[in-house]
Amino acid sequence: MADANDPGLLTPPEISLLVDQYELTMAASFLREEKNEPSVFELFVRKLPPNRDWMLVCGLGPTLRLISEMRFGEGELDYLGELGFDQGFLSYLRNFRFMGDIDAMPEGTIAFANEPLVRVTAPRIEAQLIETLLLNQINFQTMIATKAARVVLAANGEGEAVIDFSPRRDHGVDAAMKAARASAIAGVGGTSNVAAAMRYGLQPVGTMAHSYVMSFEREQEAFEAFMRDNPENAVLLVDTYDTIEGVRRAIEASRRTGIPLAGVRLDSGDLPSLAAEARRLLDDAGMGEARIVASGDLEERRIAELCRAKVPIDLWGVGTDLGTSRDSPVVNGVYKIVADLRGEAWRGVAKLSLAKETLPGAKQVFRHLKDGVMTEDIVAAADEELDGEPLLVPAMRDGEIILAETLDEMRERTRRSLRSLPEGLRGDDGKPPFPVRNSERLTEAARSQAAGADGG
Repeated sequence: MADANDPGLLTPPEISLLVDQYELTMAASFLREEKNEPSVFELFVRKLPPNRDWMLVCGLGPTLRLISEMRFGEGELDYLGELGFDQGFLSYLRNFRFMGDIDAMPEGTIAFANEPLVRVTAPRIEAQLIETLLLNQINFQTMIATKAARVVLAANGEGEAVIDFSPRRDHGVDAAMKAARASAIAGVGGTSNVAAAMRYGLQPVGTMAHSYVMSFEREQEAFEAFMRDNPENAVLLVDTYDTIEGVRRAIEASRRTGIPLAGVRLDSGDLPSLAAEARRLLDDAGMGEARIVASGDLEERRIAELCRAKVPIDLWGVGTDLGTSRDSPVVNGVYKIVADLRGEAWRGVAKLSLAKETLPGAKQVFRHLKDGVMTEDIVAAADEELDGEPLLVPAMRDGEIILAETLDEMRERTRRSLRSLPEGLRGDDGKPPFPVRNSERLTEAARSQAAGADGG
């Protein structure tokens, strides 16, 4: 009997069933029809998400790991047998292991609509069965990394001044872990999620909650107790009752305990006036090193506005908007076949349906920069050699991971990517879209495909 209270975390064998039903149905038919030729599939986004002018690619590392470990255990095979899949297909799945090639934009790369983020070259069944896993991982983590990068830019590009406060609002356990990782790749300096900090080597960050202050008879007593028990992290939450009076009490707590006040946190109210007065009080008390932390429904537009006004806030705790990308909560990536091997020759294939058309053939993206600033992307056939930086790189060969990067390497790529953004794409002040065009050869291939295809 199914356990209605199971937490829903998938074990390595169970991850093999993170597929949509139709992928298994098609795979079984491909096997019976002997249509398991090498094929090329590409993951891309047709339209940029709302309120977004670019995306920051993320999620490749965990995805490669999941694909490399994808196996069908006996329990999974028994379940598929109960669903009606025949023994021939189950025997194929029993020995399943992804043995194909994957090329992809590395994590921390800026990308745009209609550019392949991931290219899979593998036997048709293998490529088909990893569709949902790829989309599930890349779409979500790219969404979060893009949001986090926008927050970093809003904070004057100072990612170390941004903290991920999102796990309590994230959409589940896995989402909270991935949000922390994606935010770190985007440049965010720390996370309140201790599990993610341990797993990914991030900086755990935290202060106190209002419940701590209200657990004492007096706010002054709470502050002094917290400072004695946390002398290395004496950041006090000052808005439980009266914010400015809370700042004064925090200063007094430092004087009484002899422990340096590391900072105060503002979680509500008129941040510009409160931060300005808090800064004045701290400076007048000789506590110029104490930092002001702000939290409470912050997002990139508000942060940018406060930074432009030079409000004296040193650290930004961003929660709900960071972990859910509230203003743009979906990256609508798709995964489509673009070529297959017929005999000795590759054949480009494409959809021609209105608004969902695709371009035939395996593709590469070449990026042009001038003085370190992006000027144009050209989507071309994968075997073309054009000027510019090719963005898709080998990530997996014959089922083995060959691109394994550290968090520092991915964060550095993000820094370079964000620095290369044209000025008009660094904010939300109305800008023309970044130019992305197809190469002449790819354009001609698409024209020929449309002229020669009849679907019959």
